[in-house]
Amino acid sequence: MHLTDAFIQSDLQCIQAINFYLSCVPGESNPQPCEQLCWLCLIICGQRCKHVFLWFVEQEKDPGFWKEWAQRTLKNALNLQDLNKNVAKNIILFLGDGMGVPTVTAARILKGQLNGQNGEETQLEMDKFPYVALSKTYNTNAQVPDSAGTATAYLCGVKANEGTVGVSAAAVKSQCNTTRGNEVTSILKWAKDAGKSVGIVTTTRVNHATPSAAYAHCVDRDWYSDGEMPDEALQNGCKDIARQLFENIPDIDVIMGGGRRSMYPRNTPDVEYPGEKKHNGTRKDGRNLVGEWTDRMKDKRGYYVWNKKDLFSLNPNNVDYLLGLFEPADLPYELERNKETDPSLTEMVDVAIKILQKNERGFYLLVEGGRIDHGHHDGKAKQALHEAVEMDRAITRAGLLTSIYDTLTVVTADHSHVFSFGGYTHRGNSIFGLAPIISDIDQKPFTSILYGNGPGFKLVNGARENVSTVDFKQNNYQAQAAVPLSMETHGGEDVAIFSKGPMAHLLHGVQEQHYIPHVMAYAACIGQNKDHCRTNSGSPFLSHISPTLALLLSVKWLLC
Repeated sequence: MHLTDAFIQSDLQCIQAINFYLSCVPGESNPQPCEQLCWLCLIICGQRCKHVFLWFVEQEKDPGFWKEWAQRTLKNALNLQDLNKNVAKNIILFLGDGMGVPTVTAARILKGQLNGQNGEETQLEMDKFPYVALSKTYNTNAQVPDSAGTATAYLCGVKANEGTVGVSAAAVKSQCNTTRGNEVTSILKWAKDAGKSVGIVTTTRVNHATPSAAYAHCVDRDWYSDGEMPDEALQNGCKDIARQLFENIPDIDVIMGGGRRSMYPRNTPDVEYPGEKKHNGTRKDGRNLVGEWTDRMKDKRGYYVWNKKDLFSLNPNNVDYLLGLFEPADLPYELERNKETDPSLTEMVDVAIKILQKNERGFYLLVEGGRIDHGHHDGKAKQALHEAVEMDRAITRAGLLTSIYDTLTVVTADHSHVFSFGGYTHRGNSIFGLAPIISDIDQKPFTSILYGNGPGFKLVNGARENVSTVDFKQNNYQAQAAVPLSMETHGGEDVAIFSKGPMAHLLHGVQEQHYIPHVMAYAACIGQNKDHCRTNSGSPFLSHISPTLALLLSVKWLLC
């Protein structure tokens, strides 16, 4: 059945279109445009969607429905025996900060429900990746890790202490004099040294824990600017993270996120919020890091932007370097984002790839959905899950701009959270809804989503709050927690690694987190992993697939 055959009117044909969508299980050898097919189904079926999906409820009662679905999946799995051993011209890491497996599952359900479906049967874009592994997230000194030590692992390839970035476990948190000699470099630097373009895109500030491990060597993740550093550390020669962003690897091609206030002298009013002192510059050294970057890049087709309008006014074909700082600190939650002034993660990824892919040698891109973590820490599950869905949209966009034949894409998390959902909820129950039972202890209802600890712990007259008396579906509702804490904590369980593209099959089984960048470097023939890329005569053994061939193959799948 071709896409053109799907432009139809009857309920029967609508069902056929949805069947076509459900049969779309892409893999290395079958990259069908499933996301497009989903939207096509919605367009075709229109107001009949409810009727059709009720039909699917009946279809699910037929054992043949499940057997046929499993056989399609099996057929696709058999095709994966033909391993993609191309050299990865491009490598992309999507990091969902705090995106544990329960968050992935809940985000999947939310994505489906946002599209008018039950949700459980929905596929996230990352679900379509053919290879999945588990990552052990502990830090060298912590069973339950933080985002700094884990970032050092999946970016620099070595485990490290919590609270430190870009340094080995020999460095001690907050002790400046343990920095020198213990620095470790990241895959971003390995890629840059190999002649690739490199980029960082995040919804947090660009000097936050995750992105900073790509370029900084710092024994304290909170040293955002010299204004947050103790005098002793400054006297001993340690540098703040914002300064290291521009000095350690001075030619990072694309940098987008928040963090403006760390770049300007103390008390400098923010360009967007000039009347709010909390957004003023924080630097004690008087330096204007943005101004210095702009001066250095003005003859290199480099541009600084601080809002969506200016970002979209740029033609990526005419930009070689981009610095985009859209907020004084972190970007707002997706649900609260001003769509006129702040770009979404998907929009930033789109621009980044279009700039980076001009390099014939390829690129490395780090993308962080950083505010998934913040939502969970606040106990605000709705914010966290919408952040995860937005990151999945960005993954979809990246897939449309690249090819699995020459681009290795990895999606993972740094750690999990003590977030859960349960309560024997019925199929299609709102992910933010109530469980269908009440407690047999206090005879009160409870939401499916709960936290092991956090700010959602509330007592009313000495007893658990009755959630039916509050609006538990509002954006900033704090889900109930078992233990009272001002901030919810990370979880210590393994997290998932999803991968597709060249050498993606090497991400398999249960692995240490620091293994991830070694695989990505091996796939791209950068860093220490180069010997396998050449024969004894020195000619390339693994070769990049022709961009033209990749395009033709992609078109073939679109048309078949």
